Amino acid sequence: MKILAIDTSNRPLSVAVMEDDRLLAETTLTTHRKHAEFLMPVIEDLVQKSDLQPTDLQRVVVADGPGSYTGIRMAVTAGKTIAKTLGIELVTVSSLLNLALNIEKEGVLINPIFDGRNQNMFTGLYRWNDGVIESVIEDQHINLTDWLKLISSYDQPIIISGDTDSFEDGMRSVLHSRLIVADSLAAIPSAAKLGRYGRSKSPVTNVDAVVPRYLRLTKAEADWKKLHPNEDTHDYVEKI
Repeated sequence: MKILAIDTSNRPLSVAVMEDDRLLAETTLTTHRKHAEFLMPVIEDLVQKSDLQPTDLQRVVVADGPGSYTGIRMAVTAGKTIAKTLGIELVTVSSLLNLALNIEKEGVLINPIFDGRNQNMFTGLYRWNDGVIESVIEDQHINLTDWLKLISSYDQPIIISGDTDSFEDGMRSVLHSRLIVADSLAAIPSAAKLGRYGRSKSPVTNVDAVVPRYLRLTKAEADWKKLHPNEDTHDYVEKI
């Protein structure tokens, strides 16, 4: 199976072309946020360097959030457009899970973090079990204090990765020696690992219904909610 994988959840842009588990080409850029300018040229370049035509692709795997509103919207929109245009499968994967894939270690808990500002974070808790990564606590947008209440009872070491600078001191004051900070390379998502993981997952049944997983209201949603207090904001992107 020939797979295109895309992660633009935050500052890094990572795109890979895979054939089954074999990496054909990958580009990861970490120096800017101009994903709208670079994403499609990078995709076209990697497909060409892989000696493929776009019509050779059979599946698109995208990191669908949480993360930067603009970044995850870009990946989801690109993935949907490519899947619809080529008539191929689309798989969505948590952006936090993709970051957790960088730490392939059993016997520990993996805590990927994206900074949500003001001591809030996008985060989840993962672990490897017999070579398979699994969710321990689901992805969420949460305050640091509340997150520590959820994870402090676990006995295993907890490895944090991603946007750790704003949270390390507060977490260490509770977790002490159980807290391990991953090296900086673990904070960079890999589209190759995303593609490998997404290869075995079931594709979405309705490409048109796929929306980014923001995990908190955008400003537009919050404003809309104020004007429509009795209506559900679920799938707000589809409503407008």
